[in-house]
Amino acid sequence: MSKILELKSVYAGYKEEIILNDISFEVFDDDFIGIIGPNGGGKTTLLKVILGLIKPIKGSVEYFGDSNIDRNNKIGFLPQTNQIDKKFPVSVYDVVLSGLIYKTGFYYKHPKVDRIKAKETLQRLGICDLRKLHIGELSGGQMQKVLLARAIVSSPRLLVLDEPNTFVDNKFEGELYEILVELNKEMGIIIVSHDIGTISTYIKTIACVNRGLHYHKSNKITEQQLASYNCPIKLITHGEVPHTVLKKHNH
Repeated sequence: MSKILELKSVYAGYKEEIILNDISFEVFDDDFIGIIGPNGGGKTTLLKVILGLIKPIKGSVEYFGDSNIDRNNKIGFLPQTNQIDKKFPVSVYDVVLSGLIYKTGFYYKHPKVDRIKAKETLQRLGICDLRKLHIGELSGGQMQKVLLARAIVSSPRLLVLDEPNTFVDNKFEGELYEILVELNKEMGIIIVSHDIGTISTYIKTIACVNRGLHYHKSNKITEQQLASYNCPIKLITHGEVPHTVLKKHNH
């Protein structure tokens, strides 16, 4: 088990507003961590810190491994599908290939080894037959697979997913998590989700982010623990009529 990154007493935010307060957090290469928390609690800010998109106001982020490897090669990122412009004139194959652009910059002709890697990744996710399609022709589930292929084509040490179950159908959602379980044999995974009931079947540990960070070294968490972290409650029951059970609200 090798450490991928470590946050030490990180404070982060935007301009005058501090969103994250004194966050300390370690990620190892066999981790499968579910991050939950209320809207505005700092989940997105934490992802940006991990991805290197914003620098901490205070504290440090350390990445471990080969110092000659660019950080972009260590971390693959799967954004929400609603953040993607499907009108952009690009094919499925080109989207996946763009996951290797970190090597030399955007204006670059990829060598044969990169093109082979992109095709192999498409085949691994069962979407090689879609490679010539324009991204605007894809369903939500297909688009999510394409973005996942882009995120893993460089064989990162860590895969970060931002609410991947948003805007996709239930059938694909289950398939996605099964894929992630297999990928976790090769890389660490961090997944942000509001749906603790679903992800708890697949993740190994849970981190609740609400300005601070509470790390729970299990994939099981009680309503009482969630309440103590000021996290939203979402429980899923399974039966003939699937439904969501929400905590009672006092009006």
